[in-house]
Amino acid sequence: MSDFVSSFWSYFISAIALGGIVWCVWLLFSQRAWLKKTVAQAEDTGHVWDGDLTELNNPVPRWWTVMYLLLCAFALAYLWLYPGLGTYKGWLGFSSADQVRSEQAALAERIRPVYERYTQMPIDQIASDAEARAIGQRLFLNSCAQCHGSDARGGPSFPNLTDADWLHGGEPEQIEQSIAKGRHGLMPPWKGTISPSEASDIAQYVRSLSGLAADALRVVPGKRGFDTYCVACHGAEGKGNPMLGAPNLTDNVWLHGSSEASIVNIILNGKENVMPAQERNLTPEQIRLLTAWVWGLSRQGGAAQASR
Repeated sequence: MSDFVSSFWSYFISAIALGGIVWCVWLLFSQRAWLKKTVAQAEDTGHVWDGDLTELNNPVPRWWTVMYLLLCAFALAYLWLYPGLGTYKGWLGFSSADQVRSEQAALAERIRPVYERYTQMPIDQIASDAEARAIGQRLFLNSCAQCHGSDARGGPSFPNLTDADWLHGGEPEQIEQSIAKGRHGLMPPWKGTISPSEASDIAQYVRSLSGLAADALRVVPGKRGFDTYCVACHGAEGKGNPMLGAPNLTDNVWLHGSSEASIVNIILNGKENVMPAQERNLTPEQIRLLTAWVWGLSRQGGAAQASR
């Protein structure tokens, strides 16, 4: 990545931008004799199409030359006033990022009255408020549905938010932390330490923890491997650790698949998932309403269905 932050690229971009303008001016200058040329009758190139469509060779109109010179002057003025030459910030100091932040601040100020009534309201009351739920759902569809789905039921590698199973905890404070700060889940790869046959035995033991079909003869050595390599994160009973985001392996929730091949692949190659932080995109008030909506989903769905 350091190759792309080198000062060379700033000069490279500047050279291309200015070089194009200089080339255009040089071209007009070098052809000035032809551009000023006047003829009493258009020259026939000898090319004829469809029997009567003749190609003529006329001098370029003067207005065309003037237009290109004005465009070159405009381009130079633009590159002087605004950023366009590598790291040069422009005489006006304009920044699209600053403009976006300014517009976001203005929008937040306009919508602030909508959220004021919820700032001190407990999460459970917000989750039962119809207007708050409607706002929370719209925030979810705008910011979260791309990964978790429009129904919040997730998909392969994306958690279902409508049940009671949580990698990092399902209390309002934990959900709000996940939304605001994001999460970084990391299952380290064990390929250099665990052989494929050992990983296969561990997979059989892990499947047995959640009641899935498993080879009883391989469960015993699999448990020894699990106790050696896996308990630090998933616990001695395999119930996971919300502090680490380590999943509970004793329920029927399989974020990346429950087959032996899927589990072996995770053990050997590891897995890394990133939940992006939303605190730069949403105001604290919006995050609070979104938290209440997600928390309410899990309370409604968790009581009515088994864990994922």
